[in-house]
Amino acid sequence: VPPMLETASPLRSSHLRDPLGPEIHFAHESFVDEVAFTTGKDPVEFRLAYVSDQRDKDVIEAAAKKAGWQRRTAARKQRNGDIATGQGIAYSTLNGTRVAVIAEVEVDMKSGKVRGKKFTVAHDCGIVINPQLLTQTIEGNVSQALSRAIHEEVKFDTKNVTSVDWETYPILDFTERPLEIDVVLINRQNIPPNGAGEGSMRPIVAAMANAIYDATGIRLRQGPFTPDRIKSGAA
Repeated sequence: VPPMLETASPLRSSHLRDPLGPEIHFAHESFVDEVAFTTGKDPVEFRLAYVSDQRDKDVIEAAAKKAGWQRRTAARKQRNGDIATGQGIAYSTLNGTRVAVIAEVEVDMKSGKVRGKKFTVAHDCGIVINPQLLTQTIEGNVSQALSRAIHEEVKFDTKNVTSVDWETYPILDFTERPLEIDVVLINRQNIPPNGAGEGSMRPIVAAMANAIYDATGIRLRQGPFTPDRIKSGAA
């Protein structure tokens, strides 16, 4: 944005869906999981104990039920050879829209590669006017947020941005798409629509981080969740 270059960052910016949401919620929803485990509580039960609005409780419960959440008070570290599997939850709000996501991941402990295998999304944005389009919007948000979670990172040196093409700034490709995105729409017919363009972007990165912890016992504190960061955490 040229008028801003003299007073702001010299790094030129552009549009990004929910620019701060995934990053902020990665931090605090990971911390909520840590607090839950430290106090000997299940992450779903812990969240339910500290939300007061019934709509918040409903999306958390709906996601947990649909995903077949299994109670735990520590990382389960389930393994099949080199592949560790885990499940993690995250919850967020945006302009009145409530979303809870449970991510199921696979982590190749040899290569460090993370796969977002399945996402269960419980979504309450008030009255649902077009359920098919709403579901497709959520699916797009999940895929874009997954790309940000495992790949997208702008790198730069003292002079220039060095992420300049699809090799140095990779995005999710078709082979890495989620195998399943299971959407639960909570239709509040007496509540005006709150919007769905960004709400389901927010919790994806945090849900993945919590799932990676469940799978491996590695608590990641920086994204994206690249093989190098996984292997560094496992060292």
